[in-house]
Amino acid sequence: MADRGMVSTTDLIPPLTERGISLSSSQVDRLVVEPPERLSLKILMALLDILDCAMGDLIEPIAVAGSVKKPKKAAAGGGPSSGSEGLGRMRPKRSSIRGVDRS
Repeated sequence: MADRGMVSTTDLIPPLTERGISLSSSQVDRLVVEPPERLSLKILMALLDILDCAMGDLIEPIAVAGSVKKPKKAAAGGGPSSGSEGLGRMRPKRSSIRGVDRS
């Protein structure tokens, strides 16, 4: 922002308004000072245009705990080894339907 002659967070309000984005001064302040939890693509693209920078200059990717994907396991009955190796005692018992005695 300082490279663009903006010394206050409210200096972003007029350029954002020119791009069709209306934010209050407190919203702009939170956007600049705190890491946003959510950010619309429209606002992000406007900031990139206003500050004449790349996305990597504004966003630093971080790995969130638990976000690493685990390899998927084959569904029961599908795949080359369609046995019940992994189920053990948790395998459901086959049900049977019997007629109703109407005496």
